[in-house]
Amino acid sequence: MAFELPEKSKARLAGVHPRLVSVVLAAAARSDVKFVVTEGLRSLERQKELQAAGKSQTIRSRHLTGHAVDLAIWEDRDADKVVDADEISWKFPQYQQLAQIVKEAAAELGVPIEWGGDWTSFKDGPHFQLPWSAYP
Repeated sequence: MAFELPEKSKARLAGVHPRLVSVVLAAAARSDVKFVVTEGLRSLERQKELQAAGKSQTIRSRHLTGHAVDLAIWEDRDADKVVDADEISWKFPQYQQLAQIVKEAAAELGVPIEWGGDWTSFKDGPHFQLPWSAYP
């Protein structure tokens, strides 16, 4: 059951590497899990804010170059197709399900992808990035 990303999510893909954009759109087209893009390309100032708040562990984020996106699970409880803050879920098992969908879409397109939920030191369920090794 596919869904279309909300326009605001599509706008947040501006400046993101085209291969990663194609993965996100392909994942949406095949997903039965609704999600939104919360961040794509990020300024250095924003990255510093996130690091200071403990929401990022690095200043060398792939977001700075458009090689990463953060996706959030969207539970459109009122079916109005408007993303309300209380409709975002942070339950890790849902991100595991979304990660499987994103990884399958990436594999289908031949795009290597890394999921922050696979990291051992800092589990970042919403985070997906193109690997440094393939996209320096």
